[in-house]
Amino acid sequence: CSFIRTKELIVTVSPAPALLQAHAMDSLDTFFNNTTSHFYVVLTGTSSLLSGLMMFVEWLHYTYFGISIVDRLVCLILAFVPFTSYRKKENAANGRKNSETKPFRNSAMLFRGSEYLRYFILTGNEPLTEYDVRLTLQEFQSLFIYEGAQLEEHKQCEAIMSEAWKDRDRSRRIELALKSLEHHRNCPAAMILLAEERAFTIVDAEEQLRHAFKAAEVACKQSWVLCQQDSIYKPLHERNSNLYAYARLRIAVCCRKLGKLKEAAKIYRDLLRDDHTVAMANIQENLIECLLEMQGYSEVQQFLGKQDEVNILKSTVMCYTIALLKAKVVGDKFCPDVVSRRGPSQAELTAVDAIHRAVELNPHIPKYLLELKSLCFPPEHIFRRGDSEAVVYAFHHLVHWKRVDGALSLLSSTWEGTFRRIPFPLERGHLFHPYPADAEVVDRQLLIPQHELSVFPQRDTPFFMVFTGVLCFSFMTLTVVAYHFPHAMIQYAKMVTTLFLVTLEKVLPVDMFGFLS
Repeated sequence: CSFIRTKELIVTVSPAPALLQAHAMDSLDTFFNNTTSHFYVVLTGTSSLLSGLMMFVEWLHYTYFGISIVDRLVCLILAFVPFTSYRKKENAANGRKNSETKPFRNSAMLFRGSEYLRYFILTGNEPLTEYDVRLTLQEFQSLFIYEGAQLEEHKQCEAIMSEAWKDRDRSRRIELALKSLEHHRNCPAAMILLAEERAFTIVDAEEQLRHAFKAAEVACKQSWVLCQQDSIYKPLHERNSNLYAYARLRIAVCCRKLGKLKEAAKIYRDLLRDDHTVAMANIQENLIECLLEMQGYSEVQQFLGKQDEVNILKSTVMCYTIALLKAKVVGDKFCPDVVSRRGPSQAELTAVDAIHRAVELNPHIPKYLLELKSLCFPPEHIFRRGDSEAVVYAFHHLVHWKRVDGALSLLSSTWEGTFRRIPFPLERGHLFHPYPADAEVVDRQLLIPQHELSVFPQRDTPFFMVFTGVLCFSFMTLTVVAYHFPHAMIQYAKMVTTLFLVTLEKVLPVDMFGFLS
């Protein structure tokens, strides 16, 4: 009896499903009868506007940062997730990846005063980005700033130059360097700064650097004597050695620009024996470019033959130079139509394979060498295998490829075949590691905004951008329909809502549907 009474109580309290459905339909009819056509026009128009704004923001974010807003939000949320063993392994892998894919110094970077400043005066466009300039200043601070034990007469000079290397204003840095020379007329750091940023011609920069080189040589000898007396002066001697090596490196760059090729090549060969300079810049690539300008192809071949295979695979300049030398052998006789009829010879196969290897290492370079893309002034830093490295290489080596008969023709006919060997470059490579996924983000920071960035591989449009675009188009269509056919729009909205409620009734339990009703 108790069970029967409980069941009767439940039946009495809970309304029947048919009554729920009838009540929901009556409410639905009342709502649609009280709404006008203007309501649907405003509703769909507002939805279209909001989805269009979302699509525009997503496109803007993806264009400037190379990542979707949704991906960035997911990364932000995962940052607050408690660390697991998987997260620890992932962070360790990311740490190794970041150390391998950081920007590197451009060993043949231009002079700010005699080249970058003249470009700015001529065009009115900034040739360097703030990120690139900030990286250079940080490197100068680590190389040239010393705040330890030193001679009493040099303390004020060191304090002024320490402030100069930290200042981001060019005129202020020059003013501080001149002030430092007033206290110590043989300050090598001040001379180097003035040669980089104040000298308006390469001749003036070379003259200033030669004075800095002599001053740094004297400072090195003095600090060496002090270092022998007390080990506390060892950091001072290392800093003076950095000044000495850097001044000599930039003198070689000046000699290369002024046509003193033999002197530049001699300095580069001497610098290869100096550990300070080798750690500071990639001297091998500078020497290769200098020898190519001298048209000493046999010397380049001998120099590359002495290099380790690991170093060659890491250097874009070496890989493309090997391809250039291979193309020189067969370039003057190469004709695509003839080769397609008779088949390629062994020398042609070797040249094509060298081109494929070079293109896989950096796929951005061929478009610049074939002048399919316009160049900009090279940045002071490069990203390995990125567009910034391609700009720097083409800026210095385009003339060498043009000088070799048939080299560009061979490159034009064969370079696109590389991509058939690496269909998924972000997941795996053929001869090298997979292509770095964050190259586009770093290159956008290194290259000026006026430059059309080369992106490889071409990534798919983010799903959120496609989704918001479809929403925007759909709501725009509904807005037009609601404006021109208001009664049909009301009937359509009523039909869709009814269908949704019927589906919801079949999916949800009766009690929950009654609660929602």
